Amino acid sequence: MARSEGSIFKLCFLCSVIANLFFGVNLYVGRRGVGRWKWSSDEVNVQGLSWSGRAAAEAESAAARECSGHGRAFLDGVVADGRPACECNTCYGGPDCSLFLPSCSANADGGDPLFLEPFWKQHAESSAVVVAGWHRMSYSFSDQTTLSQELESLLRKLHSQVGNAITDDKYILFGAGSTQLLNAAVHALSHLNSSFPASAVASIPYYAIYQMQTEFFDSADCSFQGDPARWKNATNTPGDIIEFVTPSVTAPNNPNGQLNEAILHGPNVKTIHDRAYYWPHFTGIPSPADEDLTIFTISKLTGHAGSRFGWAFIRNEEVYQRMNTFLQLNTMGVSRDTQLRAMKLLKVIVEDGGREIFKFGYKTMTKRWDRLRKTLSMSNRFSLQKVAPENCTYFQKVREPTPAYAWVKCEREEDRNCIEILNAAKILGRGGSIFHDDDRYARLSLIRSDDDFDMLISRLESLVSKEDGAKIM
Repeated sequence: MARSEGSIFKLCFLCSVIANLFFGVNLYVGRRGVGRWKWSSDEVNVQGLSWSGRAAAEAESAAARECSGHGRAFLDGVVADGRPACECNTCYGGPDCSLFLPSCSANADGGDPLFLEPFWKQHAESSAVVVAGWHRMSYSFSDQTTLSQELESLLRKLHSQVGNAITDDKYILFGAGSTQLLNAAVHALSHLNSSFPASAVASIPYYAIYQMQTEFFDSADCSFQGDPARWKNATNTPGDIIEFVTPSVTAPNNPNGQLNEAILHGPNVKTIHDRAYYWPHFTGIPSPADEDLTIFTISKLTGHAGSRFGWAFIRNEEVYQRMNTFLQLNTMGVSRDTQLRAMKLLKVIVEDGGREIFKFGYKTMTKRWDRLRKTLSMSNRFSLQKVAPENCTYFQKVREPTPAYAWVKCEREEDRNCIEILNAAKILGRGGSIFHDDDRYARLSLIRSDDDFDMLISRLESLVSKEDGAKIM
């Protein structure tokens, strides 16, 4: 009997040891796997989860596709062989994006901020969002507003950490990207103090959407009138003047990265400060912005252009109310799903005061500008815009600016259309006339993927090497 009890005790002890080893190894392996992609939904540990387990497994299964390092698969992508297909970067193709397409053109056209994609892959776990099927089905939050209080709190905290905007005693509004907020601002400022239609202006070269959007909506309250310089000495202007500034004094302009100031001043002048690029990725932060109407966008902060989220700080209550009415009638606010994702991304950033993402972004952009300057320094045909170093209170040093775009000038007399020269060399960009400047200029985007930038440098090196009298690289 004693021997039998001893055997039972030994068996129970052995089972206990095995069970502890199993759960210990499972916990250790599970923790090591945090943030790492798994190849199949079958490999994803969903113990302890109920309804979210399958969703998490599907998301990781899609994200696990490496696509040869030259593409990515998305959960909402086209399904091939039972799983989302690879979507390849420019100049790559094939089922797994491993096929290099040597005759393709370098894409330096759009403003997709894909240079930040590697950062978010490094923060896969902390930035992921799993949404229940019944998440925020109402038109409004429980306080009957369309703005997430937690998201507002995070935005104000972030600006305080970065030191790029004073948000105290200012109203805040969310929009579907900065473009919707720009239109709402034009609406709000038109007829604010005058019964006459307002005139919208912007210094050349300017972001084309300022003119395109104003003219497309063709409001009787406002018309686009081009360069503010023509209004500088005007007297007896009947209506208000709305000036787009990108932006006052400090932040880089799209397309040329220059530091613009407001041209017009006076009681009938209203200014919209577009500070999309006023982040340490692109420019020094000498002081916080403190303006009547300032607009930001998440696309140039986190890189998530497709989420379509922007925000505005407004000092004047009447302007705030008019903008809010426009947004409510236009879209009834911003998607609750978009606000949830923005909140999740901002939590990652504010956790360390933005140190990781801004260090990553600034380092990446610095390397790209160094390569571009080195390449074009060999040329007698092309030149780059010059932007002076500036003090940055965030990094606590004087730093070179790293604008999102290169503003290239074709220096030869015969090269009257710079974008045509670049297109012929298989380089896609935007001509100066799009920004109402001379076509001797062209804008090249430097914020796309590593593949896009590498191809851009390769095409530029080839173009420069064919110059007569070009320096040897």
